[in-house]
Amino acid sequence: MRAPSNSLLQGLDRLLPTYARADLTIVRGEGARVWDADGRDYLDFGAGIAVVALGHCHPAPLAAAREQLARLWHASNLYRTEPAEELAVRLSERFGGAQAFFCNSGAESIEAALKYARKATGKPGVVALEGSFHGRTLGALSATGQPAKWKGFEPLVPGVRFVAPNDVEALADAVDDDVGLILLEPILGEGGVIPLDREYVAVASALPPLLCLDEVQCGVGRTGSFFAFERLGVRPDLVTLAKGLANGLPIGVLLVDEEAAGAFSPGDHGSTFGGNPVSCAAACAVVDAIDDELLDAISERGIALAEGLAVLPGVQETRGRGLLLGAVLDRSASDVVATCRERGLLVLTAGEDVVRLAPPLTIGPEDVEEALAILASALGQGSPEAK
Repeated sequence: MRAPSNSLLQGLDRLLPTYARADLTIVRGEGARVWDADGRDYLDFGAGIAVVALGHCHPAPLAAAREQLARLWHASNLYRTEPAEELAVRLSERFGGAQAFFCNSGAESIEAALKYARKATGKPGVVALEGSFHGRTLGALSATGQPAKWKGFEPLVPGVRFVAPNDVEALADAVDDDVGLILLEPILGEGGVIPLDREYVAVASALPPLLCLDEVQCGVGRTGSFFAFERLGVRPDLVTLAKGLANGLPIGVLLVDEEAAGAFSPGDHGSTFGGNPVSCAAACAVVDAIDDELLDAISERGIALAEGLAVLPGVQETRGRGLLLGAVLDRSASDVVATCRERGLLVLTAGEDVVRLAPPLTIGPEDVEEALAILASALGQGSPEAK
């Protein structure tokens, strides 16, 4: 690898050290592949942490964003814009009747959900899951069930209580008259790729508080249905989306079921860049692209990937749905991720012993085969030369 330029070295020095970045500078992407500053290519099974849903530089959102860039970048939420309203209609149709609040990220969508539930119910209490991850802003962090992430930022927002995933009795016991919101990830992403049981989510839906499903990572087609909750047989009051919605452009949204709507009034909440015309135009193209044919392919690729993972050396368990999968290992996940990167495959961790795979939804069978071959070599079944 060539030595980094002076400008890159200076850039590292000028960024706050909030990420443990790999020594890899990505300069270009196309489909399921990215290229580094030396021209070396990598098969990307992380997709920018489940963000590049249709693959890098997909022609549909690219064309929509370019067209919108030539027309209007920003108007503010003091006025109506066509892309935001068109996206709201598309999402409402997918949901079955909902109102949308647009923002810039998953954490912002969670903050909106927390405020909405408090305003709607008059109750400050929140029930969330141990091991969950909802974001790093203060409200979202307070509802994140990972104490290690709280250190240095306490006291947090009070009133949040945590229960174990899929423990129905603990969930019911945690809900009292102070709780206005139950906040669940249908699949705990960073917390180990742990899917919630249908029974568990059904109980949560039947309890008095509003139910918010955080689909920031597992929504927008990733499980083989547009919303992950479609696989669980429930209709939540609130849903949050972000990551894959605009294929890499910043966007987040809180969807409120039309039967739960009415709590927010003008001035209750806002987001300067929320509903940005360029991001919303790209998101409209993404929503249109996630049709039945693609959803069927996502399910098919997910089954093939899960079956291939299950027989790899050192894999003790596979978890997840569709193209959000976790392989529980008998060793350090971070070491395997590093080895895969050396051999031309980008994957993620989800805890100390879980490798997380969240590739673009448009991958083909050959991409699955290549990823499994590199993972097999990284886990000790063959030792191909690094690319």
